[in-house]
Amino acid sequence: MDGTLSLVLLLLFLWCLCSRRMERFELTAPAAFVLLGLLLGEGTGVLDLALPHETVKTLAEITLVWVLFTDAARLSFRALRPELGLYVRLLGVGLPLCVGLGALVAAVLLPGVSGWSAVYVGAALAPTDAALGATMMVNPVVPAKIRRIINVESGLNDGIATPLVVLALAGVAAAEHHAGPDATGYAVVELAVGAAYGAVLGLAAGWLLRTTLRNGWAAEDFAGAGVLALSLLGYTSALAIGGNGFVAAFVAGLAFGTTHGAPPRVLLYVEQSGALLSVLVWLVFGAVLLPDVFAHMTWQAVVYAVLSLTVIRMVPVALCLAGSGLDARTVGFIGWFGPRGLASIIFGLLAVEELTPEGARPVLPVIACTVLLSVLAHGLTSAPLANRYGARAEDLAPTGTPPQDLPVRGMAAGGLHHGRRAGGPSAS
Repeated sequence: MDGTLSLVLLLLFLWCLCSRRMERFELTAPAAFVLLGLLLGEGTGVLDLALPHETVKTLAEITLVWVLFTDAARLSFRALRPELGLYVRLLGVGLPLCVGLGALVAAVLLPGVSGWSAVYVGAALAPTDAALGATMMVNPVVPAKIRRIINVESGLNDGIATPLVVLALAGVAAAEHHAGPDATGYAVVELAVGAAYGAVLGLAAGWLLRTTLRNGWAAEDFAGAGVLALSLLGYTSALAIGGNGFVAAFVAGLAFGTTHGAPPRVLLYVEQSGALLSVLVWLVFGAVLLPDVFAHMTWQAVVYAVLSLTVIRMVPVALCLAGSGLDARTVGFIGWFGPRGLASIIFGLLAVEELTPEGARPVLPVIACTVLLSVLAHGLTSAPLANRYGARAEDLAPTGTPPQDLPVRGMAAGGLHHGRRAGGPSAS
């Protein structure tokens, strides 16, 4: 095990050394570590990541908690105001349409998938990950407004989709064990408790941090570590009182972000910690999950993956943005840049833990195939499509001070750049 850990640490350090050079080849960190996992894991047997299920589950849960919390805490409602109508369309209309269409296609196309299983597939593959198109997200030829729309959607849709995934997994598990509707009802109660508790915790913690920083009681240098602990506290304490930890972490991040009053760098510690764990998730995905699901891959899973990245994503985006004032080329650009990444992988890992092998087997190949295809397709098309679109698009950003943006979610092309910007100052 020591040799495996040393190899993983060496890979991280080597990527740090060559990350800037890899930008020239449009190689993102997710793509690189998936390929390294495949090559060094199943391909050569050099990397032995046969981790216990509990370890994989813990890695997935902590990563998702940090991603949900920081994505929400970075949100600036003031920065969102200019395009608030577009965000409402994408998240309030487009996301549910994507989940519904994805569930419908899954029920029709995939063998052994119906009911709650179909809803799970639709919800698990609805969230997008802007990090897989990070070269586009930092490309100045693409109007800042368009990059911001894609970035904000990516930062929020995983948190919104999480309750649907949790509810669907509860429904599948109940069906497997022939439980009654009480199982899904209990999941609904957990979600409600988690949301309420997360709101109270985030507001209280944000107020306390703002007050102690203002009065000189809290050292800003240690505030990042405190916020890191807070994000995990939201998850663990919500579980302790019977709530859903993931929803609590997301809502706590939203509430904390509106009240903490701390400099943007306070969240950098949590972002970089999440980025490090994200790399490990991508490595596990390539070394462990992909080889296992390849043995159960079907042509239906491949077809669904193609449809998920095109029709299932782009049709809802086109419908919800109809009449928004955006031209067809822009709507198509936003629709295409909906990569499936980290959140979908973690939802897949959670399915492994929550369901029996018989229940997980029909859905995991679909998740894995869609994410792998997205890593390749969006990684290869990010730069050329951005340059082509940006060269023809008018500059939609207002003149003067650049608009505010969230940091690019996840890892940008050059490495673990959680704070690398798509343009403009911090959104906090």
